Amino acid sequence: MTDWPVTMKVGPIREWPGEFTRTRVVAPFNRNGRWEDGKRVGAGPVPLTVTLRDLDRELRELGAKDVELLIAVHPDRFRLDGRPYAGAKADHPGIILSFTIPNVGPVSYPCDTFTTWEGNLRAVTLALEALRKVDRYGVTKRGEQYRGFLALEATAAPAGFATAAEAHAWLIDLVGARDLPGTPQPALVLRKAQRITHPDMGGDAATFQRVSLAEAKIREAGLL
Repeated sequence: MTDWPVTMKVGPIREWPGEFTRTRVVAPFNRNGRWEDGKRVGAGPVPLTVTLRDLDRELRELGAKDVELLIAVHPDRFRLDGRPYAGAKADHPGIILSFTIPNVGPVSYPCDTFTTWEGNLRAVTLALEALRKVDRYGVTKRGEQYRGFLALEATAAPAGFATAAEAHAWLIDLVGARDLPGTPQPALVLRKAQRITHPDMGGDAATFQRVSLAEAKIREAGLL
């Protein structure tokens, strides 16, 4: 049986925020497995049980409250305990993870980049891990890296990125560095993008949120 975090409510998506991702891709989150008797075993997509365990850890690290996961499963496919039945089919793979961070406020992470809702939940979990690691080096003091995900109006939620290369290219276009000789380093374009889009500097909150998504994807690839 899948072990859902006990503090997390699960329910059906009522309305998708913004537009759906037009071209979804297969999630790249796989386990390498191990060799036994000349055969590789345990390889394949990361199981949902592992993702839920990792998500529970990240939520506890954040001290998250009022955690809610929304998936596109019909209400009658949920058990009495509020969890979806095993094998329940989703109408689309999008997920929305919302919770409240102390001293930051309510945040929301919609994701439909990948072809399964399990893959999209894995992506959000890894993004949370990457954002938390920003605190490790004392770069942030008050959870600034999460402020780009403060709950926005439904029409303002941006799409994520399938790859670090896609995120890097988007940042280059955003800061107007496409015509410069060579390829600017991710850290350089990220800093400029954060500066010009930060709401405290007059930037757009939705664009700043997508800059944060780009940072998480690039950091996940080990390029920051």
